Amino acid sequence: DCFRKTEELAHHFEKGIGRELHEQLVAQDNQNKHTSYITGPWFDMYLKSREPVVLNFNAFMSFNPDPKSEYNDQLIRATNMTFSALRFMKTFRAGYLEPEVFHLNPEKSDTQMFKKIIRFVPSSLSWFGAYMVNAYPLDMSQYFRLFNSTRLPKLNKDELYTDEKAKHLLVLRNGNFYVFDVIDRDGNILKPSEIQAHLKYILSNNSPAPAFPLGYLSSENRDTWALLRKHLLDNGNEEALQKVDSAVFCLSLDDFPVKDFVHLSHTMLHGDGANRWYDKSFNLIITKDGTAGINFEHSWGDGVAVLRFQNEVFKDSTKTPAISPQSQPASVDSSRAVQKLDFKLNDALKAGITKAKQKFDDSVEALSLNMIQFHEGGKDLLKQKKLSPDAVAQLAFQMAFFRQYNQTVATYESCSTAAFKHGRTETIRPASIHTKKCSEAFVGELSKHSTEELQKLIAECSKYHGRLTKEAAMGQGFDRHLFGLRYLALSKGIALPDFYQDQAYARLNHNIISTSTLVSPAVQLGGFGPVVSDGFGVGYQVHDDWIGCNVSSYPTRNGKEFLQSIYKSLEDIFNVLKGKKISS
Repeated sequence: DCFRKTEELAHHFEKGIGRELHEQLVAQDNQNKHTSYITGPWFDMYLKSREPVVLNFNAFMSFNPDPKSEYNDQLIRATNMTFSALRFMKTFRAGYLEPEVFHLNPEKSDTQMFKKIIRFVPSSLSWFGAYMVNAYPLDMSQYFRLFNSTRLPKLNKDELYTDEKAKHLLVLRNGNFYVFDVIDRDGNILKPSEIQAHLKYILSNNSPAPAFPLGYLSSENRDTWALLRKHLLDNGNEEALQKVDSAVFCLSLDDFPVKDFVHLSHTMLHGDGANRWYDKSFNLIITKDGTAGINFEHSWGDGVAVLRFQNEVFKDSTKTPAISPQSQPASVDSSRAVQKLDFKLNDALKAGITKAKQKFDDSVEALSLNMIQFHEGGKDLLKQKKLSPDAVAQLAFQMAFFRQYNQTVATYESCSTAAFKHGRTETIRPASIHTKKCSEAFVGELSKHSTEELQKLIAECSKYHGRLTKEAAMGQGFDRHLFGLRYLALSKGIALPDFYQDQAYARLNHNIISTSTLVSPAVQLGGFGPVVSDGFGVGYQVHDDWIGCNVSSYPTRNGKEFLQSIYKSLEDIFNVLKGKKISS
C-alpha cells in the first residue's frame, strides 16, 4: 500500500514538477560553469545546521605510530608533525603539490613515465592524455581551507573564515590557549629547533586549567554559540578570538597516554571538550605518549582532502623528520615568543560555558564506541575470488543488522565525487534487494541453500554494489540530484512537492546505518558519530588480510552486539567463500 503510494508520487514528480525543477537545475548549472550544482546547497546544508559540530559532523582519523618508536615522544612528534604540516602548506600555496589523481588502471597511469610525460602537455590538452589512460585529476578546490580557517558561528547560518596572512599556530594544552608565529617575515618556516623550544615551553608551563574553559563553547548548539560569541566580542575579546580563528591550525596537546583503541577513538572524536577548538578546520591532537590524530570540521571539505594532508604529513615526518630524539631545542626566549591568550569573562559567559560543559558531558556520556578486528581474511582473498572487498564489508553490515533486528534499514556509504569540478560526495545505497536476499539466506534459511548457491548470492551482491559505486563516483547517484531539486524548490518559494513529503523519502534520509571507509598507510583508524539518535556510525577498513571496524551508537542501539553480529557475518561469508559448510 505504502509502496504503491510512493510509486504514484514518484511518477507524478517525474512527469510534472520534478521535470520542471530538473530543467531549471540544468539551466542554472549551465550558467555556472565555474562550479558544481551541488556546491552551494551542500555548503548551506552544513552551515545552516544548528546542531553542535562535535559528534554530529566532525570526524576523526588517527595516525599510525611512527615506525621508529623513540620518535613517538610527544614533543618530538608534535615538532615533526607541525613542521611537516607547514611544509605541506607552503608546497600547496606555491602550486607545487602533485595533483591528486584517480587511477582506474594504476598499472598504466600511476607510473613515473606517465607523470613525466603529462607534465609537458599543455593543461588544455592534459585532461585528454589522462583520459586516454583512464586517470582522472581530482578537484582540489577544498585544500585552501585546510589552513588559517575556522567555521564561525552565526545566527541561522555559519560562515567559513580564512585569513592566509596570519603566521601563528594555536596550541591548546590543559584548556589553555597559546599562540606563537611559525612563519617569519619572509614567509619561511620557523627553524624546527625553535618550534621545539616553544612547544617544550608550553608543555612545561604549569598554569592551572582555566575554571571556565573556552573550548566548550565550540561544542554548543550553533545559535547559542553565536550569541555567546557576540558576548565575547562585546566583552573585549576581539583580539584573542581573532588569533584563534586565523591561526594556521590548532595543535591540541593532551596530558594523558592512550589506553587502547576505544580510548583512542573517544580521544580523537571528542576528547574532554576543554582542549579542543572544534570550529577550526582541523585539530592536530597529540597525546602524552605521542599518539596522533586529526579531528576535522566537515562543512569546508571531505575526507579526501584531509586524508591527502595526513598521508603527506605522515610520510614527511617519518621519512625525513625535522628533528630527532637527540636534537636540542634552540636557546630562544620562549616566554617572549609564546603568548598565552587570556579571555575576559563576565557572568553570562561563565554561565554559558558551564551550560555548554554540562551538555557536552551528557552527549559524550550517551555515546558508545566499540571495535573489532577480523583476522580470517581480507582484500587478498576477496580479490582472488573476484569480489569487491567493499561490497563484502557492506554485505556483512546488512546481514548483521538483519540478524539483530530482523529488518533492512536506510544505509549510507559516502563516495567522493572529486572527479568533478567542486565535487563533494555522493551516496552509495548499500542496502538492496540483493543484500536482503543474501541476508535472509544466511540468517534464516541456511538449510535450504548449498554452499555454491550462497557463493552465487554473494557474487550478485558484489556485482550490484560495484555498479552502484561506479555510478556514484561518476555523478550518477540519485541522492544529491534529489537534494538539489528539493533545495531549488525551496529557494524559489515553490511549495514542497508531495514526493518529498512522503514517508518513504523521510525514511530513506533517516540513515540508521551510516558508513565510511578509508585505507591508508598513514591512518590506523577513523570514525564519526551516528547521524541519527537510533543509528550506528560505522568506520571500517579492509586490509590485505584483515578487516577493521568501529561502531558508534547511542543508548537506543547496542553497538557491541551489532559488532559481534558483523563478526559472525564476516566469518560466515569467508567460510562460504572457502567452501566450508556453516551453521546458524
